[in-house]
Amino acid sequence: MKKCIFLFFLSALFFFSCADKNKPDNAAARAAKEYYDSLFAGNYAYFVDAMYLPDTIPPSYREQLEANASMFAGRMNEEHRGVKEVRLMRCINDTVTGDGKRLSVRTAEAYLVLCFGDSLNEEVVVPMIHHGGRWLMR
Repeated sequence: MKKCIFLFFLSALFFFSCADKNKPDNAAARAAKEYYDSLFAGNYAYFVDAMYLPDTIPPSYREQLEANASMFAGRMNEEHRGVKEVRLMRCINDTVTGDGKRLSVRTAEAYLVLCFGDSLNEEVVVPMIHHGGRWLMR
């Protein structure tokens, strides 16, 4: 009986000590979900701000990007009665290192499910890059 209690205690200790190491990092997927939630809520400027673009872009190009986001959301409203929910499915992280490990780029693929108003679901993959302390869409 003492052996069973000891083995149970030891296995529980081992399980809880490894739990944080195996926990996936979903920060990129949470950011992608936030960006898509803002897109379907009508905040097109925030969605464009979340794109990995050069520091400065011409105002006319920015207006085009916001108009494209607006048209996409409008098309989803017409074809599928809107997007009712954006679900986080999973996230695959990667780190690309350059010569001598001096250059390191963190990337991820965020898998989201768009739940439409007409009961259809669609899985989308959002490529992400970590830049300037935050996750941005590529």
